[in-house]
Amino acid sequence: MGWLLLFLAGCVEIIFALSLKYNEGFTKLIPSIVTAISGGGSFYLLMLAIKTLPLGTAYAVWTGMGAVGVAILGVFLFKESIDIYRIISILLVITGIIGLKLSDNY
Repeated sequence: MGWLLLFLAGCVEIIFALSLKYNEGFTKLIPSIVTAISGGGSFYLLMLAIKTLPLGTAYAVWTGMGAVGVAILGVFLFKESIDIYRIISILLVITGIIGLKLSDNY
C-alpha cells in the first residue's frame, strides 16, 4: 500500500509543479487553487507513504517522479528543449527510482 500511495503522491506532485507555471505568481485564481490543493495533497500522500516506507527512499522516489514528470511534460507543454544530455539525465533518474524500488524489502 505504501508504494501505491507514493506513486499517487508523485503524480500529484507533477500536477503541483506544473500548476506553479500556470498560476503566474498566484495571480490566476483557478491555477492557484490547483497549486494549493495539489501541493497539500501530494504532501499528505507522501506522509501516509512514509508510515510504511523508509523516509529516504520515499522522498527520493517522490522528488524523482516529480522531476522526471515535469521534465518530460515541459518538452510537450512549454516547448522546452530536448537533447541527448537531457534524455540521458532523465533516464538516470528513472534508473535510480527503479533501483530504490528493487532494493526495498517491504
